[in-house]
Amino acid sequence: MSQTTHELNEKVQRSSQWVQPLFTEVGKVVVGQRLLVERLVMGLLTNGHVLLEGVPGLAKTLTVRTLAACLHTGFQRLQFTPDLLPADLIGTLIYNPRNGEFTTKLGPIFSNLILADEINRAPAKVQSALLEAMQERQVTISDQTYKLPDPFLVLATQNPLEQEGTYQLPEAQLDRFMFKVNVGYPTRTEERAILDAMSTSSPKLEVNALVRPEEIIASRSLVNEIYVDDRVKDYIVDIVWASRQPAAHGLKLDGMIRYGASPRATIYLTLGAKAHAFLNGRGYVTPQDVKSIGPDVLRHRIAVSYEAEAEEMTSEMIIEQIFAGLPVP
Repeated sequence: MSQTTHELNEKVQRSSQWVQPLFTEVGKVVVGQRLLVERLVMGLLTNGHVLLEGVPGLAKTLTVRTLAACLHTGFQRLQFTPDLLPADLIGTLIYNPRNGEFTTKLGPIFSNLILADEINRAPAKVQSALLEAMQERQVTISDQTYKLPDPFLVLATQNPLEQEGTYQLPEAQLDRFMFKVNVGYPTRTEERAILDAMSTSSPKLEVNALVRPEEIIASRSLVNEIYVDDRVKDYIVDIVWASRQPAAHGLKLDGMIRYGASPRATIYLTLGAKAHAFLNGRGYVTPQDVKSIGPDVLRHRIAVSYEAEAEEMTSEMIIEQIFAGLPVP
């Protein structure tokens, strides 16, 4: 096995040579937010969609736009509003009076990277149209089904729900997102760097396109090969089961969890840990990989009970307790 691991490590290090230059290029425009950029790249490597949540002005949109500019791929930004219709997203049939026939006009979702900006400002029917595209990677217009291009990745941003004029995303749609990343404020040093770089009427936002889709697809197939030990697999299953039956794992969380993580969390924890190992140039997964990506995979999949809300307990705190209470292999 050690020989195979050694070979895998070498393959990963060769295949991941585009990663560091990409982070450097994005860093020319986006100050800080390293974790956010990492999660977006991991989404590309695992075919997983990413939801970003944070107050306005934290460079969520700028980060996604900059990442898209560094890749030789298509990019579409969709600004979600309360009057948006599904046809504005996926396309529609247009009647041609000259020949009396309908022609299909494909919508802006037919691209590689989709930035769904302020996704929780659109009504449920638009959100469900996006749901089919995210899960099936295809779109149905009238009676015709159209495949979406590869890679296809939805990077959605939302403002916290306390803000007015927002529609809560349904649980089924939240579960489709591999990661939910909470975007925080920059540090004082980073904020000073932002002031120096951006406090001008025409900030420099140009970056070079470095990575081709073929490189991403090749790296993606290598991510699937990354070795996960049986003990790490059991650890992942224990984490997910602890969110459903905390008492059985010696956790004092009785009555705090309304429902636990779905099997999709098990899949995404494994895939995310593999992508994290890839970004760190390793051909094998460690428990630390699982711990690093765990909160981003689980925070939108564990629903807290009313009792927990009354005690001001969040899903973040529950995840923290799960990771602290389970033995690490």
